[in-house]
Amino acid sequence: MTLGIDTPGKIIAVHLNYPSRIAQRGRSPQFPSYFLKPASSLAPTGGTIERPAGTELLGFEGEIALVIGEPARWVSPEDGWNHVAAITAANDFGLYDLRAADKGSNVRNKGGDGYTPVGPVAIPTAGLGEGDWRVRTWVNGELVQNDTSDTLKFPFGQLVADLSQHMTLETGDVILTGTPAGSSVVVPGDVVEVEVDAPNAPGAPSTGRLVTTVTQGSRAFGDFGNAPKVDDLQRIEAWGSEEAHAAAVAAGRATPLDAPQSPLTDEIRELLDGVAVATVSAALRRRGYVDIFIDGVYPNHDDDVILGTAKTLRFIPFRPDLFKEYGGGFNAQKRAFDSVQPGEVLVVEARGLPETGTVGDVLALRAQYRGAAGIVTDGGVRDFGAVQEFDIPVFSQGAHPSVLGRRHVPWETDVTIACGGAAVQPGDIIFGDRDGVLVIPPFLLAEVAAEAAKQEEEDAWVAEQVTKGAAVDGLFPMNAEWRARYEAETGKA
Repeated sequence: MTLGIDTPGKIIAVHLNYPSRIAQRGRSPQFPSYFLKPASSLAPTGGTIERPAGTELLGFEGEIALVIGEPARWVSPEDGWNHVAAITAANDFGLYDLRAADKGSNVRNKGGDGYTPVGPVAIPTAGLGEGDWRVRTWVNGELVQNDTSDTLKFPFGQLVADLSQHMTLETGDVILTGTPAGSSVVVPGDVVEVEVDAPNAPGAPSTGRLVTTVTQGSRAFGDFGNAPKVDDLQRIEAWGSEEAHAAAVAAGRATPLDAPQSPLTDEIRELLDGVAVATVSAALRRRGYVDIFIDGVYPNHDDDVILGTAKTLRFIPFRPDLFKEYGGGFNAQKRAFDSVQPGEVLVVEARGLPETGTVGDVLALRAQYRGAAGIVTDGGVRDFGAVQEFDIPVFSQGAHPSVLGRRHVPWETDVTIACGGAAVQPGDIIFGDRDGVLVIPPFLLAEVAAEAAKQEEEDAWVAEQVTKGAAVDGLFPMNAEWRARYEAETGKA
């Protein structure tokens, strides 16, 4: 049976369906969700696809496509499969550079001409079941996706039934049923092949390979619409993981992650070396910043000092349905610890609950391996003894043996949070010692560091005078007489 799809009335795509992909994305939907692709995106039997000028993240997704036969309206899940006339292969291409512009609609990032190759052959479903199918994808001859329809969270019949509650599925309509793990980015010159077959059926029918070659477009998007925009999170998600992205960078296939200049320059680190958190807090107080303390947290080593830029993680109160959807797989907690950068402090909003194990030995070790400057949580730490053996500074409310899912749902990363009563934004400066931890807005860092370093020198001189028997009255703080003596002895104004 040749494909026979000229212009279907509707192309409907499922967001998440394969457990392997659900685990990779870190969220488990209770029901299927969908988006529409325009008929003009169809590319029967493949061909070429352009990566537009000025973009970098063209992603492929090998999928099993359903072709509707008998129209379906208000059908049951048990009857839904009977309305599928044929199965074919599809590639649901998408441009991550435009995802932010679409805000979930996928109109621009997945609606481009040629972004839905299908074919080359459609297999009649007569005599075959909805769990009999396999989808495989190759990039430049290497197998990168391999999964079967019997693993789907939402079987084909359920998809047809669900959609038929809202619209009539007409003859020739196409449903893209989701992609398994292994979806990634392709670059100009790459060749992507997708094949769907029924390997255990008589004759092992196959669609043949749907071949698409990526080319480089020369025409950029105009300034009268949203421009492509990419950040590091998009790069990591598009390539599948930070490790996959790093490998692509090493192979010359990907753009390196952005490396913004840290406000913690060597000069400022030198100024703050040996300066007490209490001294810095006084400098902040003089500028009106009094609620900058992350209260109730203590270091796992008495002599720990922590200094770095904040990377944030937020937990919300536990709820069974939300934990089921967001607590498993590569959830927000794992994403935070797996993407923290050298010099960053992972700051965790645990709602100030000490009876929670928000960090354990494996995650703390991962943060240490990645070069994190430390971890601060206003919750508890499980495996406390093991974590204490690590070098990484961990400030918390103490030990607690609970596992994830007792009081929290890992919710989101890289957002403004409240930790220990302090507002913390990504990029804020986190500074802590045995006295506690405080948050320094980056724009105040240079002047506060300079003032605190100067104050620390003065305090050290004052302490020396006290050890020699001087009374503190007039000395601390220094009156005019003592200050003149200080400047004369030290040569510092």
